[in-house]
Amino acid sequence: MWAASCLASCCASCACNACTTAVSGISRRSARIAYCGLFALSLIVAWVLREVAAPLLEKIPWINHFHETPSKEWFETDAVLRVSLGNFLFFTTLAVLMIGVKNQRDPRDSIHHGGWMMKMISWCLVVVFMFFLPNEAISLYETSSKFGSGLFLLIQVVLLLDFVHRWNDTWVGYDEKFWYIALFVISLVCYVGTFAFSGLLFHWFTPSGEDCGLNTFFIVMSLIFAFVFAIVALHPAVNGSILPASVVSLYCMYLCYTGLSSEPRDYECNGLHKHSKAVSTSTLSFGLLTTILSVVYSAVRAGSSTTLLSPPSSPRAGGEKPLLPLDKSDGEEKEFKPVSYSYSFFHLIFSLASMYSAMLLTGWTTSVVGSGKPVDVGWPSVWVRIITGWATAALYIWSLIAPIMFPDREF
Repeated sequence: MWAASCLASCCASCACNACTTAVSGISRRSARIAYCGLFALSLIVAWVLREVAAPLLEKIPWINHFHETPSKEWFETDAVLRVSLGNFLFFTTLAVLMIGVKNQRDPRDSIHHGGWMMKMISWCLVVVFMFFLPNEAISLYETSSKFGSGLFLLIQVVLLLDFVHRWNDTWVGYDEKFWYIALFVISLVCYVGTFAFSGLLFHWFTPSGEDCGLNTFFIVMSLIFAFVFAIVALHPAVNGSILPASVVSLYCMYLCYTGLSSEPRDYECNGLHKHSKAVSTSTLSFGLLTTILSVVYSAVRAGSSTTLLSPPSSPRAGGEKPLLPLDKSDGEEKEFKPVSYSYSFFHLIFSLASMYSAMLLTGWTTSVVGSGKPVDVGWPSVWVRIITGWATAALYIWSLIAPIMFPDREF
């Protein structure tokens, strides 16, 4: 029991001290940033415990109940999953609680924006409680996280498409030669990066003398997508832009890389990580960075009434609304306005991001409850990422042709 208490104190001290000093400065306008900060804090706590918690977990009887003590890697995975489960339950509870909030008169609106001291304490208690759960509960969450991670990747794709289209529209809107040249240069860099990346993938994952037809198929499909994106985007009927096409092409090639690098380490066609850890530092860092950027961008875009986070009752004619407005007109006349985004879906993004970050930090490994030995996920992880890349391609093509097929609808 003393080991569990020590571990719980480690979790609490990592979070509560920092939160106490910052919570008093959180206002209604900065609540979305605060949620992003809490999510980032959870990643830091999970990362720290992954490095230091293994000796403590070994001494907890309901965790280390095996006849033979598992490896250190198993305890590292277990620590990350328990922090992730606590984070997931915290945000999922908020998502369920916020279902149906339509206007600022709803008492739950103040819960969403305020009560931060209680939220910080609740978050700490939930994370600590996770270390008292049996391994079977963690194993169930681990299995569910793989499906939740795939769903988060699809949401990440929607956010990416929203970002690149707005990026392109902003620069084109300047209608100056400098910005057109900048669009061309960045597009060229992305396409060069895409084709150079594909060459590396052929070198790493199709070694000579091995039958690697599946890997070749994955890489070739990503290249085909790059050509199709450019052809469709530049078609006169579409009148699109090359910048979104180039960025999405590079992202699809990156997803292909993450899928191929997730192949089992003993697979003869995986020439990159055959003798390395299940997850490299560079892949982990980039994955966590894109995760944080996705949730931050979703928070920023939540300020717009036209975002995918908007509930049906929100006004769609409000245009862009900054995350932290400079005006101070918070009069009573605005108190009962409809909410500008879905609070429930906003928290759902953080819930799914908690699952995805856990998979990143553990290298998509599975902790076998019966043996206490970590094994490579292998092919399920490969197919999740490859299918995500294909879904990215389909969504981007749809974003180009949908306005032509349904001209009377707004996209």
